[in-house]
Amino acid sequence: MGVAGHNDPLLGETTCGSLLQQLQLIWDEVGESDDDRDKMLLQLEQECLDVYRRKVDQASSSRARLLQQLANSKSELTRLLSSLGELSISGVIVPDKTTGTIKEQLAATSPFLEQLCRKKEKRVKEFADVQLQIQTIRGEIAGTLQVGDHLEMPHVNEDDLSMKKLNEFLFELQALQKEKSDRLHKILDFVSSVHDLCSVLGMDFLATVTEVHPSLIDSVGAHSKSVSDETISRLSKMVTELKEEKVKRLGKIQALASQLTDLWNLMDATVEERQLFDHVTCNMSSTLDRVTVPGALALDVIDQAEHEVERLDQLKASRMKDIAFKRQTELEDIYAQAHIAIDTSAARDRILSVIDSSMFEPSELLADMENQILKAKEEASSRKDILEKVDRWMLACEEESWLEDYSRDDNRYSATRGAHLNLKRAEKARVLVNKIPAIVDMLVAKTQAWEQEHNTAFTYDGVALLAMLDEYRILRQEKEEEKRRMRDQKKINDQLAAEQEKLFGSKPSPARPQSAKKLPGPRANGGAVNGTPNRRLSVQQQNGVRSASRDGRRESVRPSAPVNYVAIAKDDAASQASST
Repeated sequence: MGVAGHNDPLLGETTCGSLLQQLQLIWDEVGESDDDRDKMLLQLEQECLDVYRRKVDQASSSRARLLQQLANSKSELTRLLSSLGELSISGVIVPDKTTGTIKEQLAATSPFLEQLCRKKEKRVKEFADVQLQIQTIRGEIAGTLQVGDHLEMPHVNEDDLSMKKLNEFLFELQALQKEKSDRLHKILDFVSSVHDLCSVLGMDFLATVTEVHPSLIDSVGAHSKSVSDETISRLSKMVTELKEEKVKRLGKIQALASQLTDLWNLMDATVEERQLFDHVTCNMSSTLDRVTVPGALALDVIDQAEHEVERLDQLKASRMKDIAFKRQTELEDIYAQAHIAIDTSAARDRILSVIDSSMFEPSELLADMENQILKAKEEASSRKDILEKVDRWMLACEEESWLEDYSRDDNRYSATRGAHLNLKRAEKARVLVNKIPAIVDMLVAKTQAWEQEHNTAFTYDGVALLAMLDEYRILRQEKEEEKRRMRDQKKINDQLAAEQEKLFGSKPSPARPQSAKKLPGPRANGGAVNGTPNRRLSVQQQNGVRSASRDGRRESVRPSAPVNYVAIAKDDAASQASST
């Protein structure tokens, strides 16, 4: 079998044909036999076949490697897409079926694979950062991670690097960050409360808050403060304890301020002495939230107030007589304003005997006098309504007395200065005088109701008010009868004058009719109206009690019911004036 070959002169290359031709020439020249030639050609063909076979094997191996590489690339591409949870990269859809040669397919897949690898590395870093923050915040909340400690980078599960999974971690991180922020605000509020309470209580804030956690001092940044459950619990407990201490100290300060005020009032302390403790007394009626002045409830302030109270207590014992008499004077003023008669001399003698006794206890005496003052105020309050009616009754009687004087004035209608004012007053006085019977009836009803309620007689400066009212009614009735008698006498005189005029032709001057006896109506305090001295009617004294003045001297005259005659009407007064 021969192998055709030739030497291509155009190409200038040695080919298999040209070499075979040279070999034939050499064999011809040598004289090789055909068998040898066939053997040698067969050997050449075998060697060529081996070369081709090796090349084919190499090409097959190379193709297999490329196919494996392509398969690996496709598998890695699929795995990355699945891990990242994406079907496209930067908007370019990766085809499911590939076309072209193996190298073309590899060339088409490599850019996507490289891009996915870079994206995977970036995604893994994002996952690691988020998970590290989550573990850090969890450790801070649980208290297992101290402020400033660092954790190792967490292991990331690369099988699921999808955005959905990353968003889940981010959502968890946001929730933890919000919880940490809320805890931080809560802790800062607690720290602020501790600062304010320590300021008011005069305590060391830094030492107090450091007991809870060293990171809570102001020099540490807000994000470096401990936010653990234990820190919050201890802070809350500390705030509660400080508030309880504030309540306790405020109660003590207010009690001391009240004692100081009472002692100052008892001993008439000067303004300068009181101003020294303004920082104590200013909180006497303050609520807990309004006490914010630094050091207002400090222990040294309480000690200072306690020492002052102790000093004033000792001073009070030495001035007990003056203090007791001052309280007695206050009690007498209350009774005097309520028109209640008391035996002041006996009360003052009793105070002196108590002070001089060996069993004298200042606090008991003052407490007893305070109770007496309280009871006196209650009794005065129960009498207030009736006393107002009594004042109105006496005012009406005074106006009635003035109206009588005014009605007897012959010049009341003259054009003198101020005459119009007297006319207006007379009109008002007549209206008020007409109300006297109703006022008296109301007084009687209220007094009887009061006596039934309190089971005792209502006295006015030691005289029973009902007796005064009864006497006033009797005298008023007598006055009305005398007034009617005078009107009848006037009619008789007028008739006699008319008859004499008919008989003698002239009108004689009749005798001036005797005016009604005037009993000016005084107020119980002994005042006078229009210069007319007041007079009191004697009423039977009850229980031998007389009204007493503040200095203990008794008045010798008892109050009586104001009695006045009813004012004469204008027409009666005018007719009487014409008859005179």
